[in-house]
Amino acid sequence: MRLLGEFLHDRGISVAAPLLPGHGTIPEDLNRTRWQDWASAAEEALLALRARCEVLFIAGLSMGTLLVIHLAARYPDVAGIALYSPALKVAHRLLPLLPLLGPFVKQWPKESEEDTDLTDPDAVKRCWSYETWPTRGVSELVRLQRVARAELKEVRVPAIVFHSTLDTSIHPMSAKFTFDGLGSQDKELVTLHNSGHVVTVDSERESIFARTYGFIAAHCGGRLQPNVRP
Repeated sequence: MRLLGEFLHDRGISVAAPLLPGHGTIPEDLNRTRWQDWASAAEEALLALRARCEVLFIAGLSMGTLLVIHLAARYPDVAGIALYSPALKVAHRLLPLLPLLGPFVKQWPKESEEDTDLTDPDAVKRCWSYETWPTRGVSELVRLQRVARAELKEVRVPAIVFHSTLDTSIHPMSAKFTFDGLGSQDKELVTLHNSGHVVTVDSERESIFARTYGFIAAHCGGRLQPNVRP
């Protein structure tokens, strides 16, 4: 999310991007966290911005979209949300079974870089992640999915949803399911055709950044200029 944050910051927008508990260290740390820990960290960042900013937007990628939905349901006064590759439904059919495997399998291997769905050859350099899937950590993702699905209809703020037809991580209908389930009347679904799951670092990122800025400009009461080219 750093590239998106820098793009918005360069255009006069205050940005906070918390490193969630269990992330950016070692896989074992992710196995020691709960989804509530992630939600608390995101909420703290939101409240810190709220103390000094008049208008607030929340954005998230993949699992982060679940946290955005959770926060937007609790804070209906935010001006809007941006969801990138929403993970309410995932492609891996066995994911819901992971809570049963947790006591026996602590981690399981990821695909190699050659198997990535990213279309920009340099995108993988912009996308750091653990080399394995921490089983309990992913189990908490499953629990957070259930929470977000239940709260989806309670989100009534303006929303923009980005997804790519080449994404192999989320279910092909995940974005449409998210878009249709939102209680928002003002919402937009953006379909991409040349990006992998991590759309914020891939081939169409500049266009995504510009559309995100345009969405913010259109919903912040005239505080920003709406026209930014990719």
